[in-house]
Amino acid sequence: MSFREINHKNNEEYWERLELVMERIEAVSEEEASSVEELYRRYFFEMSELFLVLYKLAEASLSGKLAEISTLEGKKINRRLYLDVQEDYADSYANPAYAVSKMGWEYGPLLSALDARLHGIYTSCMEGNIRYLCIYAELFVEIYNCFEDAQNLNVHEIRKCIYSFMHDYTEIFNADAICRLIDPEYDYFTQIVMEAELDHPAYLYRYGLYIGKDETESAHFLHSLTKQQMQAMADTFTEGYRIGFETTGKDISKKSVVEIRYPLGFERMVRAAVHNFKKIGLQPVLRPYSISLNKQFTYDHKEDRGLWLDKALIERGLEVDRTVWENHKAIAPNYGGPAVIEIFGTKPFSPEQKEERVTYTDKQREIDVYERSEKSQLINHYIHGEERSFTIIAYPVPSIGEKYEEIFAETVHINTLDYMLYRNMQQKIIDVLDTADRVHIKGCNGNRTDLYVKIHPLSDPAKETAFENCVADVNIPVGEVFTSPVLQKTEGKLHVTQVYLGEFLFKNLELDFENGRITAYSCTNFDSEDENRKYIEDNILFHHKTLPMGEFAIGTNTTAYRMARKYQIADKLPILIAEKTGPHFAVGDTCYTYDEDNMTYNPDGKAIIARDNEISIRRKEDISKAYFNCHTDITIPYDELGAITVVRADGTTTDIIRNGRFVVPGTEPLNEPLDAMEP
Repeated sequence: MSFREINHKNNEEYWERLELVMERIEAVSEEEASSVEELYRRYFFEMSELFLVLYKLAEASLSGKLAEISTLEGKKINRRLYLDVQEDYADSYANPAYAVSKMGWEYGPLLSALDARLHGIYTSCMEGNIRYLCIYAELFVEIYNCFEDAQNLNVHEIRKCIYSFMHDYTEIFNADAICRLIDPEYDYFTQIVMEAELDHPAYLYRYGLYIGKDETESAHFLHSLTKQQMQAMADTFTEGYRIGFETTGKDISKKSVVEIRYPLGFERMVRAAVHNFKKIGLQPVLRPYSISLNKQFTYDHKEDRGLWLDKALIERGLEVDRTVWENHKAIAPNYGGPAVIEIFGTKPFSPEQKEERVTYTDKQREIDVYERSEKSQLINHYIHGEERSFTIIAYPVPSIGEKYEEIFAETVHINTLDYMLYRNMQQKIIDVLDTADRVHIKGCNGNRTDLYVKIHPLSDPAKETAFENCVADVNIPVGEVFTSPVLQKTEGKLHVTQVYLGEFLFKNLELDFENGRITAYSCTNFDSEDENRKYIEDNILFHHKTLPMGEFAIGTNTTAYRMARKYQIADKLPILIAEKTGPHFAVGDTCYTYDEDNMTYNPDGKAIIARDNEISIRRKEDISKAYFNCHTDITIPYDELGAITVVRADGTTTDIIRNGRFVVPGTEPLNEPLDAMEP
């Protein structure tokens, strides 16, 4: 069944309900003498107007008119949909601070959360899928009716409406999310990429996602590249995915689905990648994302579920997930894993901490962690972790600055560095590291890092290694060796003066470790120590009380480091590249999560035995205690690095890096980009 047929089937069930509820919403937009109290009227008027816009878009999609819109028309539609979260965010009900200032603490957060959730159905309207529009419109009318009865208005009744909505439609929300991950029949985005005229940017506005300058200018720039250049970029991307299966001894022929995550504007590269993947038997599931959407808006609403979340709702969702996965168990194993195009160059984001923003209670943090653990186990049960792989590659976007095209060209060069040269130099580093009992990392130039990492002992050094020789396959570009540390006796302080993790900027981030676990943490983003701790808890610890060190690695891509310093973009590099520009330490799960029992080998034939730590090994007794479902890499740049020193059991030492330079014989070419930077 094609997506068009799926849509048609779903729509038949909702047409009559939608027409009825839209009549009521149209009346709301025209009610001048509403019995709703005056301080809420503007909110309901604006929301009703938005519903009417979405209704017209859904109709245009179903009639085929949306596929024919001009760039000017598309831009106008997109601006209308996102004006409140982009240009007008300060004075928008989507902004919880504004909503509370206008409607009070009781109703402001609830109505702002409803506004924010409505932004999430834009794409379904563009697809011509009316189901989400119908059910959200019905919820809106139900809440409006409560506000019309001003004398009996009760915040608990509003919360009850929303809770019931989330409970009753969990099956739709969760089933749709799972199907869109594993079933290529949900092909609306594939149709755009493979059928649209990509030399005309009008196609961008058919997604329903926010389109800004980075999206349109990226599309324009990629269109200026030759067919050969575009094919080479796609080849690097898809070949990395294929090699990822090959190097880990996994059979890609068992897979028939690849998930492609990509930024809007990169469709030309994605089209070439889709053709490549089809040649090796993989159908695409496309997952586009907006580059330019207001990050503060996203941050402000990331924990809106706190308004209604409880254990019963979590269990309801997990029950639905189990049923959906079981119903799709025949096709779920076909999923091969994600192929991801990341971007960098946007302004580093340090959010404003608003007291009006909804945040989880301690109890909700606990059940959120529980939910993520249970969902992860379900995914791994039906999409076997030991059989799937991935690849990630990154490119700059125009907001990186006036030298965008130069930086793009250098990034392409970095993504295609000599595989064999790095493999051989990294092997020399691993040969030294494999003699270690512990590795001592010491900072300099204001960096206060002083950390010892315990290394797995080798029973047979001739056949075993503790470090993986990571070249350009799943993690593009080339350039790191990594291990899963032994937690016992891994201890000390990790400090970075500035680091960009995900979308968040951290200043003077410090993590203290004892026996491999975080025991203390701080940063200097905000004036308040409590705000700084909360920032780390939300965006590094992810509501866990502590996390282990899941990875210790040494990045060797000094060419990428030189690029970062040359163009002064170190704070804008994605972790994918940043982790290759110095030693890095991941907190959370190891790199071998759900794949620990699949023996892997380095190019020299040695088995990589450091795949578990004292926590992940618990999977053999209780899998719920083995994983944290997060993995955050934190890199120390070379210019803040005093030394990385191997400390052997007998007390002898050997440096890997000293004063920011590699000193292992045979690794001298790694220093050439660093030496070239000096005046």
